[in-house]
Amino acid sequence: MSNLTKEDVFQSIISVENKCARINNNVNIYGTFAEIGAGQETVRHFFRAPNPKGTIAKTLSAYDKDFSDAIYGLEPQHRYVTEARLRSMLEYEAGLIEKRISRKKHPDKLFFCFANTVATIDWAKKYKGHGWLGIKFQKEPKQEYSEIILHVQLHENSAAHQQLSLGIMGANLIYAAFYQSENPKELIKTLYDHLSSDKIEIDSINFKGPVFENVDNRLMSLQLVKDGITEAVMFSPEGNNILPANRLYKKNILTLRGSFRPVTYLNIDMFVNARKKFFEQPAVDPDNTVIIFEMTINNLKGEGEINEKDFLDRADLLCASGQTVMISSFQEYYKVVEYFSQLTKAELGLVMGVDNLQDIFNEKYYRNLSGGILEAFGKMFFKNLKVYLYPVLNEETGEITNSKNLKVHPRLKELYKFFMDNGKVIDLEDYRIENLKIHPRKVYEMILDGDETWESMVPSLSANMIKEKGMFKKEEAK
Repeated sequence: MSNLTKEDVFQSIISVENKCARINNNVNIYGTFAEIGAGQETVRHFFRAPNPKGTIAKTLSAYDKDFSDAIYGLEPQHRYVTEARLRSMLEYEAGLIEKRISRKKHPDKLFFCFANTVATIDWAKKYKGHGWLGIKFQKEPKQEYSEIILHVQLHENSAAHQQLSLGIMGANLIYAAFYQSENPKELIKTLYDHLSSDKIEIDSINFKGPVFENVDNRLMSLQLVKDGITEAVMFSPEGNNILPANRLYKKNILTLRGSFRPVTYLNIDMFVNARKKFFEQPAVDPDNTVIIFEMTINNLKGEGEINEKDFLDRADLLCASGQTVMISSFQEYYKVVEYFSQLTKAELGLVMGVDNLQDIFNEKYYRNLSGGILEAFGKMFFKNLKVYLYPVLNEETGEITNSKNLKVHPRLKELYKFFMDNGKVIDLEDYRIENLKIHPRKVYEMILDGDETWESMVPSLSANMIKEKGMFKKEEAK
């Protein structure tokens, strides 16, 4: 296996035609296709494969909005490329096939309904295109439906190419639902058979139903970032996957990055002080603001591979405290800012400690950029961004370091002074001195060692959860 080339691996992947043929030749798989906005690209593959009548009960494209509303109901906000529209399509079509195809006549049928609602790139190439795809399906006759729903960003520069990619992914999804659903992580990879994330990017995916009863969708989100399919995923305080583009569109965003292993009073002090300062900005409306606790893949890896239980422990603690969580592949802060600036033109805030700001002014992190640190800072600070800086305490000397006495390399002093003079760095001054003495890494080590001193450094809600659920055990940390 080690001698296989990429071409060998590609050739070993089942062709789209063979996938569709296998579905078509299964006498029990039967369903409907409803595709809006990009033609009927998925069902086209099944028509071209042998024996389409064995699978296709109905296909339609309610392209006209009035027709779509007449079939699937009115959309209150008159938006049609939404998860809500996709779900109404799937529910309607699943109910219809159950109503029109007799179970008495076809007791062994495995029904499915596939749907997508998509907007491809516009003629001016101003809007790149995106869409929702989903399938409701049965693995056993009369079984409650399981479902897979995903959102995609379309990156190709022509509508025709986007349609082709969409059709391939749709066919892959239907095949995976029936033949590859035992391992959802591997299923995600098979959605890219004969595709790449450069063409079509999955940035949200959710599994539901009896086939996936043991699936935690947060782990599926993590897998998207881990596999390099998308750069960032989010989930709500309720623990549900949410689409970043929907949650952050035109919002003010305040972000605190950390490992949160676990959340300590230091993290809470940073968050509370930064939020207060952020809300004091004239352009910031608290009701139009999203606060994000961000973890990077590097935060999660620690010294080795990502431990899923450890990840879920951290996520549970953050969600229980009412936070929106983001997992990203952004190692550098300027990439976080770039990502957010694609979704909003409103105010942005980054909360960080002095040591993080010192790292930002370290030129070694920008050697991959032709413009070096100046290019990175241009990307980071030309937007409506402010850094909210939490001080650090030297416990031996008692000295507190903030933006005013922070030392940077002599070559970068003028650059640092420029951002200070322009109000881009704001000191957090209402901190609690005792919280400056908390070191999250040491708190984690205390938990591992059974040193109960850690409980005084962690909010009571988190401390109780850690003890009750046995979080951060030694064997999990290996």
